Order: sequence, then C-alpha cells, then structure tokens
Amino acid sequence: MTAQARETAETERRTEREVRLGARRSPDRAFAVGLARAFGGAVFFSLPLLMTMEMWSLGISMSRFRLALFMLLMIPLLIALDHYSGFRETSTWREDAVDAMVAYGVGFAASFGILVLFGVLEAGTPLREAVGMVALQAVPASFGAVLAVSQLGGGGAREEARMEETGYGGELLFMTAGAVFMAFNVAPTEEMIVIAFKMTDGHVLFLVGVSILLMHAFVYAVEFRGTPAAPEGASPWSLFFRFTLVGYAIALAVSAYVLWTFGRYEEASLGLRVAEAVVLGFPASLGAAAARLIL
Repeated sequence: MTAQARETAETERRTEREVRLGARRSPDRAFAVGLARAFGGAVFFSLPLLMTMEMWSLGISMSRFRLALFMLLMIPLLIALDHYSGFRETSTWREDAVDAMVAYGVGFAASFGILVLFGVLEAGTPLREAVGMVALQAVPASFGAVLAVSQLGGGGAREEARMEETGYGGELLFMTAGAVFMAFNVAPTEEMIVIAFKMTDGHVLFLVGVSILLMHAFVYAVEFRGTPAAPEGASPWSLFFRFTLVGYAIALAVSAYVLWTFGRYEEASLGLRVAEAVVLGFPASLGAAAARLIL
C-alpha cells in the first residue's frame, strides 16, 4: 500500500470516527442548546415582573395553598404548550411532560438568579418569603422557557407540522395560555383595582363590548401576520360565536381565577368583583387573541 493510499484510508477512518462521535453527542448538544434557549425565553418573558414590587410583595403575603394550586394547574398547560412549541423537538407526550418540568425548573433557576442579582433576595431573607417570591415568578418564567422556540426562533419541522394541524381544542389552549400570561402581568398592580372601583355599571358593560369587538378584529379583521386561516365553510357568525365569544369567556374565567389567587377578591362586593374581572379581562382577551397569532 502506497503512502498516499495509507493516508487516504487513515483520513476515512478518522472521518468515520468523528461522524460516530458527532452522532453520539448531537442529542446532548441539541438539549444543551434548547436549555440555553429556554433560559433566554424565561428571562425575556419574566423580566418586567421580576422588576415589579407588587410581585415581590405577593410572593411574601399570598396564600400558600392558592400559590401551590396555581402552580399545579399550570403543569398541564405547560405540557400542552410544549407539545406544540417546546424549547426542543419532541416525539411523545412523555417527552413533552419531561420538557415541561424542565421548563419549570428553568423558570425557578432564572427567577432565583435574577432576584439575587437585583438584591431582592439576600442571605438574610426568610426561607418562606424567598420560596414564595421565586415560586410565583417561576410561573411566567416557565411560560417563556417553554415558548422559547416560537418566540426566539429555532423551531423544527415537527413543531411546524403540529402547529398546522392544530384543531379547535388547540386554538382554545393557545387562547387560555395568552389570557393567563396577560392577566398574570396586570393582576398584581393596584391600578387595576382602582380602575374597577372608578368604573360605573355603564363603563363595565361598554368595556365588555369593546373587549369582544377588539378581540374579534385583532384576529380576523385587521389581517396581522400569522392570522389563522378560518375553518373551511365557516361563516363570520360561526367564527364569532365559536372563537371570539368562547375566547372572551375563557379570558373572563382566567381573570377571575387569577384575581382570586392573588387575593384581590378579599372583602370586595359582588359588583366590584365583576368589575375587576371585566377590567382584567380586557388585556386578557387581547392576550388570548394575540396568542392565536403568535404561537
């Protein structure tokens, strides 16, 4: 065998070893890249709330039962969102569940790190207060982690195919996620309660109509990029009743639940509770509509 032939054979063997090594490493590298992307999404989505004093206070004072229940109810939503738009490609619901819990873990880590960086959490912070603040902030952070692909890019063909095959249930899921995220951003503020207190019954009814009108226009009238295609043969009234009205009902239900979780209904009259839900339902309904465009 000539020197050139030996060199060629050695090059081929080295290339083959590198290919095999790359094949073994590629899943690990893909997971590492997805994890980094998830961390970026967690910080990006939760940073405004991480810098909000009301969220720090709620993490300290809110009912631990309500906080735990809220976090528990978010798990199925995160799993479903990961199925359609997770931080890495998956092939089974079991993988989606694992990734959703990883996203929750990333949310906890990102929230803890940022709160320490800002000096909100210190060595002398009581454990109960620290856990409450981090756990509450981990909810929006985990949303950012699990939606890192759809928001920051990097989605694969499998995720694109799943999004194209989304049915009515998937559309309702996206609206719920958008409503939860927007309601979560506004509900901690005192201004939301002040607005509800200042509104008359006429204001409340008018805001309901405006919310529904804007929600429908946001998706079907102004033709934003990403507007979902209407189901074949569906009439405008069918779209209005099946999507817009149902979506607004979801936004109101989510708003009422978030308000209850944050203790905003304590010692409030029935009329004020309804007004608060309608006020919070305004951004929540727009969040539900936007989610159908973005996700």
